[in-house]
Amino acid sequence: MPSHAETRHLPYSAEQMFDLVADVGNYPKFLPWTAAARVRRITERADGAREMEADLVISFKVFRERFGSRVVLWDDERRIETEYLDGPFEHMRSNWVFRDLPDGGCEVQFDVDFKLRSRLLQSAAELFFYEAMKRVVSAFEKRAQSLYGRG
Repeated sequence: MPSHAETRHLPYSAEQMFDLVADVGNYPKFLPWTAAARVRRITERADGAREMEADLVISFKVFRERFGSRVVLWDDERRIETEYLDGPFEHMRSNWVFRDLPDGGCEVQFDVDFKLRSRLLQSAAELFFYEAMKRVVSAFEKRAQSLYGRG
């Protein structure tokens, strides 16, 4: 099953990057292969986190699938945890952690792993997975540049 982890140092605050990644409804504006996004609901949890249920439609060549996720937003900790709810995956999980750096900017840690139900789609995904994840992380960085400037 493919997995990817990456750490980047960016010239933006942890709060800015957290807000950008938490803004799931705007993903189709900048995230590769994201054809549509819908936030089903957001609820406040007793532990202080916000829980979002969201749907994304991913479109790549002949592949077009909707999948639902539970996104837990830990505002105070600047942490986002995502887990798969429904769609073409057997499982999918991702995590984001944002930390302000002492000299300015922030560190962004991202990891993801997934397995598709279809062996054919899983094999195809594994061929381009690493490059796709690099493009996804770069898309968030470019979005930050367009929203916040160079930092």
